[in-house]
Amino acid sequence: MDSPNVAFKRIQSPSSINTYKLCPRKYFYTYVLELPTESNIHMIRGNVAHSALEHFFQININHIDEKKYEQQLKVAMQELLIYHWKAAHERFDKLKLSQEKLASYFEETLHMLIAWVDLFCKKVKATKKSFREAFEYLTPLVEQHFISNAYGVQGYVDAIEVQDGKIRIMDYKTSSKNELTDEYLLQLAIYALLYHEKYNKFPDEAGVYLLQYGEKAIKVDNALLELAKREVAQIHKNTQSEEIEDYPLKPGPYCKWSTGQCDFYNICFGKKKINDFD
Repeated sequence: MDSPNVAFKRIQSPSSINTYKLCPRKYFYTYVLELPTESNIHMIRGNVAHSALEHFFQININHIDEKKYEQQLKVAMQELLIYHWKAAHERFDKLKLSQEKLASYFEETLHMLIAWVDLFCKKVKATKKSFREAFEYLTPLVEQHFISNAYGVQGYVDAIEVQDGKIRIMDYKTSSKNELTDEYLLQLAIYALLYHEKYNKFPDEAGVYLLQYGEKAIKVDNALLELAKREVAQIHKNTQSEEIEDYPLKPGPYCKWSTGQCDFYNICFGKKKINDFD
């Protein structure tokens, strides 16, 4: 499938495409009208965890003991989490959560990151190299931005791993899901498309680190790239209009849930007007 033949109203992303698939009306409010949205605990916690993981590979390994690296890496990760958690205190404060609730999210996030360190240490052992050699060998390219003017889509890849000539593009997830959902699959497909366009070759695999559970990866092939091309072409086609009537409301469980609601719930169900967001 060739690149889309329509004019691009905006550069899309995995997030914007999945928002449209979830609810076209939410897409309209978010990306067409660009109404303000509020952060939530899951978003902020995810940002903090990503920052800790990104900076993990910048620690000074010269002070790591070859025989005690597992425990020392866990301590380093805990210190990184504490640092980035404190740096986000203003964002956390706006949520007005109790200290007990906030502490429980911190502990949950710490357990996720320590589980990831355990997985990393297993990979260190599997290399049969010294710790320092293994650490450098396993260090990925982090937070890589890709943008395609041909397809009108962009994305930020959390980690690109290059080991023994094998290339994996990986994303970190703090959600409770333990599967490669359609949402994740689309994200990986778009990342693979962007990587292929830039380097004119396939990454071998694309996957996610499900921080509560482990890692899942799939082989990158033409079918995965074609999925990305279809979805990107479709979102451009569906979002040419700037009229609200062309973005139907799609009521569902993501409108309102036990601990919160969509940023635009009150507009959709009549308690607020669009002008209230100005």
